[in-house]
Amino acid sequence: MHRKRLWMVKWQVLPSFFSLVRILVGGQFNYSIPEELGNGSFVANIAADLGLDVATLSSLRLSAVSGSGKQYFSVDTETGILSVYGRLDREELCGPMHSCVVHLDAIAQNPLELYRVEVEILDVNDNPPIFPKRQVRLNILESALPGTRFPLEWAHDPDVGPNTVHIYQLNKHKHFALDVQTLADGNVFPELLLEKPLDRERVHVHQLLLTAIDGGTPARSGTVQIIIQILDVNDNVPVFDQSVYKVSLRENVPLGTMVTKLNATDLDEGSNGEVVYSYSSSTADKVRMTFNLDSKTGEIRVKANLDFEAAHFYELYVQAKDFPGSGPSQCKVLVTITDVNDNAPKVILTSVTTMVPEDALPGATVGLISVTDRDLGDNGQVWCQIAKNVPFKLFSTLQGYYKLMTDGPLDRELVSEYNITITAWDLGSPSLSANKTILVSDVNDNAPRFAQHSYTARVTENNVVGASIYSVTASDPDVNQNARLSYSILEKRVEGESVSSYVRINSETGVVAAQRSFDYEQLKSFQFHVQARDNGKPPLASNVSVDIIILDQNDNSPVIVSPLPEYGSTATETVSRLAEPGYLVARISAIDADTGQNGRLAYQILQATDPGLFTISPDTGEIWTIRRVVGKDPTQQRLVIGVKDNGSPSLSATMTIILSISGSDIEMLSHNSGLPDDLGFPSDINLYLVVCLAITSCIFLVVLIILAVKVHRNRNGLGNNYSLPSRNIQIPPNYVEVFGGDPLSQSFRYETCSTSGSVKRDFMFSSVRDPSHCRDNVTKEADAKEEYLQASNHRNIVNSEVRILSMSPCI
Repeated sequence: MHRKRLWMVKWQVLPSFFSLVRILVGGQFNYSIPEELGNGSFVANIAADLGLDVATLSSLRLSAVSGSGKQYFSVDTETGILSVYGRLDREELCGPMHSCVVHLDAIAQNPLELYRVEVEILDVNDNPPIFPKRQVRLNILESALPGTRFPLEWAHDPDVGPNTVHIYQLNKHKHFALDVQTLADGNVFPELLLEKPLDRERVHVHQLLLTAIDGGTPARSGTVQIIIQILDVNDNVPVFDQSVYKVSLRENVPLGTMVTKLNATDLDEGSNGEVVYSYSSSTADKVRMTFNLDSKTGEIRVKANLDFEAAHFYELYVQAKDFPGSGPSQCKVLVTITDVNDNAPKVILTSVTTMVPEDALPGATVGLISVTDRDLGDNGQVWCQIAKNVPFKLFSTLQGYYKLMTDGPLDRELVSEYNITITAWDLGSPSLSANKTILVSDVNDNAPRFAQHSYTARVTENNVVGASIYSVTASDPDVNQNARLSYSILEKRVEGESVSSYVRINSETGVVAAQRSFDYEQLKSFQFHVQARDNGKPPLASNVSVDIIILDQNDNSPVIVSPLPEYGSTATETVSRLAEPGYLVARISAIDADTGQNGRLAYQILQATDPGLFTISPDTGEIWTIRRVVGKDPTQQRLVIGVKDNGSPSLSATMTIILSISGSDIEMLSHNSGLPDDLGFPSDINLYLVVCLAITSCIFLVVLIILAVKVHRNRNGLGNNYSLPSRNIQIPPNYVEVFGGDPLSQSFRYETCSTSGSVKRDFMFSSVRDPSHCRDNVTKEADAKEEYLQASNHRNIVNSEVRILSMSPCI
């Protein structure tokens, strides 16, 4: 008692210094400290209280573990001093409970020892009283008699003991006084006492100020304004048949269970006697969320699940008002929650060594285990055991704590690991149990292994950024943490940049995702290395190479590079009027940055001034003449050339070529009046060809007949010795010309000439045929011409000539 009084003096003088130590039998220590101490404040010297040598503290690895799971204290391993770790708020830790104790376990690791420590958190006056509202309105009948009491709202102070609300004070008033009532539990609540009769006609509103003062040093206070409205009707208020209702509920009752039914009566009649029930402002929000009050019937029912471990009891403050809203009457409902066995035991591994050497002797400590149960009584008494087929056993040290120890020799060659299942059960009805499995195994001796020695991924260019492009997988024959793998990409430079700007990998799944959109034309492939690392101690790792091959996509349009356009996308070329069919006019050259089918180009003429005059090679882009240029052809020919690739979808480019026809044509006749006005469209060519062939065949037949007759007469008149003067033979000066040689076309001309050459007519026809077929026919007709001349003994025909270049079906 002397040490306690001494500590109280120190605390009042300087709260940051304190000392109160009581050493109990069985290794348990009790300390007391005030709340709201700063972080790092001194609590006790545990090493001194335990009688430990400061020189050996670092090897003991002394630590403090809180039973609640949150760390409020820490132990200096060098000095053994227990200090505050974090903020200590007694109201947050223990709420309205008067006694607030934090349980600690001081553990020494070498050798493994446990000491129980209890730190009592003492309340300080750090909270002022607070009323639920800053202003309260009361309606009081003017017929109220002196001595009538009106309950007022309580002030709430989370502090306990002398630091909670101690007194209430009311400002001096000629009609009202304050009467403070003290309950059995020591709480005080104020009541407004009417001392003199009220007269509404003189004063209809009274304003009061109520002050609540706690008993701390220094004292704290809170105020509320009371506004009283004087009513001149309804002079009876509802009255409860009980001032306190007491109810007991099991924590597992279903929702909707009725707790109790309140009954308040009003002597007034009609609407003045109708009673309305409601929670008063003193009822906590948590209570309102847990219980539902019917405003008409007064029934209170369970609204939310009850939990004995969270709250043992509830206080409900209910008020009853009649319909006009006169001064209410209040009652209190106390609901006590009884415990049921609804919490299974909880097994906590406080300190466990998962790696045990096989030469460990029997009795070696493997770990420290604590077993808890939130229930009370028999529901909270727990027993614990492990299976008997493993060379381990449990040894009880303190209540709720066990040591896991070896109970026989270990042989890694026979058994490399053990799954130890710890079973805990309580004594409730029905009994609840919990299991906890501990894996005791050998060291991490296996590195991760990839499924392949290397990986190759093919990715189409223009891929979506962030999309997965490949996945690598590794395995580890170890178990638990030794087999838990994480993947990473080793640093490397690709095209002068970090490989992390190209790809990233999911550390858990091994899925590789692109960090950018690849361009085949800039980067066709690159390589990086993936590392798989396990979580063992020490960790083991292995690497594998991943080759990324970029696949081309048709994302580049053809580009025409020749001829170079002079005006925008238009180029100009010159064509001679003497150009024969098959004459190379120009060559279009285009390139495509894509490869394969995406870069294979095809040329075509999209538009032309005269579609029958020019053609283009789809492979080389060479533009050829199909026929001769005639005088009626425009001097400028406009060709729109299209180039498209073979991708899907296909991309294309176009350009315009203006062909200027220049030069003189000495073979073109000047008498254009003899030409037909209209040569006709390709649809009329067949008719002209038939007529021309018929005329040509007739003329040729007439010439042959005349020649045969002349030869026959000469032979009959001269006998064997004869000569045929060429000057005496008169043959009509007509001839037929058939021109050919162009692999894509044939041209025919029929002319009728006089000796003076004054009249010329030229009929031109064009037709596209098979080039190889035409060449064969030209050769055959040339041979026929030579045989015919030899058969005629090289006779000269004056003013006539037959030229046969082609008489083939190419027409």
